[in-house]
Amino acid sequence: MSINIYTQVGLVTLIGVISKHGILIVEFANRLQEQGLSKREAIEQATGIRLRPVLMTTAALVFAMIPLLLAKGPGAASRFSMGVVIASGMTIGTLFTLFVLPAFYLYLARDHAHDRKPDAEQAEVDAFGEAPLTTAPPRD
Repeated sequence: MSINIYTQVGLVTLIGVISKHGILIVEFANRLQEQGLSKREAIEQATGIRLRPVLMTTAALVFAMIPLLLAKGPGAASRFSMGVVIASGMTIGTLFTLFVLPAFYLYLARDHAHDRKPDAEQAEVDAFGEAPLTTAPPRD
């Protein structure tokens, strides 16, 4: 199979979806670290929490490529090449996201433990690491 416009469209799709998976896991791990977890605990928990959405997105894209892989008639070769790139790329990319990304996170990510303020000074935060909204006092 050659690199043509159809495979390039498939590669762009892969880059977007796989990078989205990685960004979501890393962002979630950073927020968990800010809440007091260690780097290892944060990435393990973030990967576990994001496992279902990552697998669902992967399954949806891979199953959506089945008609392209089974196509017959005019244009079947171009559809097949796009289907192969997306289906195989999503499968491999998801494995990398779930197994390689956490290892790189442990090695490369900044430890947010020293960024936290002492408990007395730390504002109350919700599950996503955001401060709750406050209301203004009533006016007279």
